[in-house]
Amino acid sequence: MEPARPLPPGAPGAPGEELTVALVIPLSGPAGVFGPSCELSARLAVGELNDADGVLGRRIRLLPVDGGGAPARVAAEVAALADAGAVDAVVGWHISAVRRALAPRIAGRVPYIYTAQYEGGERTPGVFVTGETPARQLLPAMRLLAQSHGVRRWFVIGNDYVWPRVTAQAAFQYARACGGRVCGQEFVALGTQDYSGVMRAIERSAADSVLMLLIGADAVHFNRAYAAYGLHQRALRLSTHMDENMLMATGAEATENLWAAAGYFETLATAQSLEFNGRYAARFGTQAPVLSSLGESCYEGVRLLAALTERARSLDVRTLLHAGRGAAYDGPRGTVRLHGNHVEQPIYLARADAFDFDIVAQL
Repeated sequence: MEPARPLPPGAPGAPGEELTVALVIPLSGPAGVFGPSCELSARLAVGELNDADGVLGRRIRLLPVDGGGAPARVAAEVAALADAGAVDAVVGWHISAVRRALAPRIAGRVPYIYTAQYEGGERTPGVFVTGETPARQLLPAMRLLAQSHGVRRWFVIGNDYVWPRVTAQAAFQYARACGGRVCGQEFVALGTQDYSGVMRAIERSAADSVLMLLIGADAVHFNRAYAAYGLHQRALRLSTHMDENMLMATGAEATENLWAAAGYFETLATAQSLEFNGRYAARFGTQAPVLSSLGESCYEGVRLLAALTERARSLDVRTLLHAGRGAAYDGPRGTVRLHGNHVEQPIYLARADAFDFDIVAQL
């Protein structure tokens, strides 16, 4: 292998200047409940990389952008930064509606690392995905609960946008594959707080499990209403979007029979996860926002960007696409590797235990 040649001044990845990353995370809206965890997790990754001479000799600087706003507005803000040459890359957790608005605006110009669990199918050149997808996350979780708890009748409740609707379609197929069926579904606007009508619909359906596809504070309000209505003792809940921040906001009394599937939990007892937890506490203190599966994804996103860039010796999207095949790095989720433009990773099923998640299986 030939030694890497020095990059000319001004070229993508040239040393001597900062590498600016737009960190697009929810700082407002229903998902704002875990935004601080997203930001600090990303800052931990940046701090560790900068302590080790950055990426391609450049220190990394994060530029937070509120991804909790209207998708078109978020996309316009980030695209304007790219147009002005103010950012070299985009990383972050935000809902799929934002991703679908943003990806075409910056496609092929700057690398875009999308860290949220989502509906699958993203193939825009230059978009790399670290989050979980339904076939790898939801299907095995539904199968395990069907086997261990006899779940047969599912009710789907989700926010009304692309991720919940497409995932709900997949859930209809998954339920049949697991020997059951979906017996009802409801979609609500982002920001919904009144779930009284949904509770009555769940009760009428005689479901023995509810698939929650609700974002942030909306899931918190639903969980509280679910327990107040007494359904938590009659039908379990499964969420592919339930993190430790949302669990704490829900309250211990409303988490009975609540299950979650994700690639990371704060209680994951692996060497990589425990070391990550210690580094987070050492850098930000014990009063920092709680570590969470959703927040930690932004650490993964920064680390993937660094691994791709170092492998390609460039931030050029076409070079990254070619050189990034099979790229891998070690992080809190263990060693993860790119397959196409998606990260392959372990997935875990956990049951809520008051304010923690008790991991019961690797899926």
